Amino acid sequence: MGDIDLEQQDPLSQDQDGQQVKRGRDQTDGGGARGCCEKFQEAVSKWMLPEDLRSTYLARTNCCPPPIFIITISLAELALFIYYAVWKPQKQWVTLEEGIWNSRLTYKPELRQEAWRFFSYMFVHAGVEHILGNLLMQLLLGIPLELVHKGFEVGMVYMAGVIAGSLASSIFDPLSALVGASGGVYALIGGYFMNAVVNFREMIPLLGVFRILVIIIIVGTDFGFAFYRRFMSDDAGMKVSFVAHFGGIVAGMTIGYVFFSDYNKKLLKDPRFWICIVGFIIFILFAVLFNIFLSPAP
Repeated sequence: MGDIDLEQQDPLSQDQDGQQVKRGRDQTDGGGARGCCEKFQEAVSKWMLPEDLRSTYLARTNCCPPPIFIITISLAELALFIYYAVWKPQKQWVTLEEGIWNSRLTYKPELRQEAWRFFSYMFVHAGVEHILGNLLMQLLLGIPLELVHKGFEVGMVYMAGVIAGSLASSIFDPLSALVGASGGVYALIGGYFMNAVVNFREMIPLLGVFRILVIIIIVGTDFGFAFYRRFMSDDAGMKVSFVAHFGGIVAGMTIGYVFFSDYNKKLLKDPRFWICIVGFIIFILFAVLFNIFLSPAP
C-alpha cells in the first residue's frame, strides 16, 4: 500500500492555542447541504471578519452555546422595563415619570455615593422608544460580535461603556441624571466602527462603506435627539444627560477596538490591551476623586 496522507485523513485542525477543532461542514463532507446554523455563521463571518480569517472562524464555530451575555442582559433590561410599566404603572410609557425617578437603580447626582447606581442605571429606561431602540441596536450588534468573539469580551466592552458613560456624565454634566443602556450600546457601536475602519481594505468594499455610513447616520441621529432632549425640550422633570453616549463610544473605540479589531489573537500578549486597561483604570480613579472632592453636585 502507498503512504497515507495523514493531513487528508485527519478531520481536525488546530486553533491558536494548539487545540484541535472540527472543520466546517463544507470541509468535511465536500460542500454538502448546509443547515441554517452554518448558513447563518457564514453570513456573520462575511459581515464581521476579513476574508483571510473567515475559514478559521467557520472551522471552530457552532451555534452552541448561543450568545448568552447579550441575550441575558437584554432580557434583564426588558424585564425591569415591564416591572416599572406594569407593577409600577406610569401615566404614559413614552415619558419619564415619578416611578422611574424614585428607582434605586437610576443614577442621580445627589445620590452618587450609592456606587451601584453608576452601572445599575442601564436597567432603567425612559419609555417604549428608549428601551426598543437600545434593545434593537445591542442585539443587532451584540449577537454577531458575541458569535465571533467571546461573551466575556463583549461583556467587558459593554460594561466598560456603561461605567465610562456614568463617570463621564458625573464629570462633564454633574447635575443631570442617567437612565438607559446607551453607554453599553455605544461601546458596542464604537468597537464595531473601529473594526469596520481598521479592516476596511480586507472587507467587501461596498459592505465596508455601507457599514460605516449606517453607523454614522445612526449615531448622528441619536446624538441629535439627545442634545434636543437635554437642552431644548420643555418636558418637566429632571434632565437626562447625553454625556454617557460620549463616554460609551470612546470606551468602545479604545477598549472595543482592541477586543474586536483582531480575531484569533491573544489579548494578554497585545500591548494595546494593557495600554487601554491602564488608561481606563486611571480614568476611573480620576472620576472617583473628582466626585469626592470637586463635583458641584449636592
